[in-house]
Amino acid sequence: MNEVLLLILTFLEGIALGIFFFYGLWITVKHAVSSKIPALWFSVSSIIRTGMAIMCFYYISKGSFKVLLVCLLGFITARFFIRRFTELKSNNQLQMKKEVNHES
Repeated sequence: MNEVLLLILTFLEGIALGIFFFYGLWITVKHAVSSKIPALWFSVSSIIRTGMAIMCFYYISKGSFKVLLVCLLGFITARFFIRRFTELKSNNQLQMKKEVNHES
């Protein structure tokens, strides 16, 4: 029972790490597109996000391959959540722009 609880918590930690990583990527892309120096945005963001992910995977796994795989599964699961969230947010913004243009 204790091991199952540990794996569930590890999965949730992987989801939290994935949300940080992929939401950070989405924010970076949004800001870099309109920036005068997008290379700086992408470089700094990539170093920060990748460094944090590697450090957290190392810390969470504590040398256990099974725990590392469960954390990675949570990380990948978060990608689908963030992808869905950002698609919905983008669609809502596009819909609002269309409505504003039609009212003018």
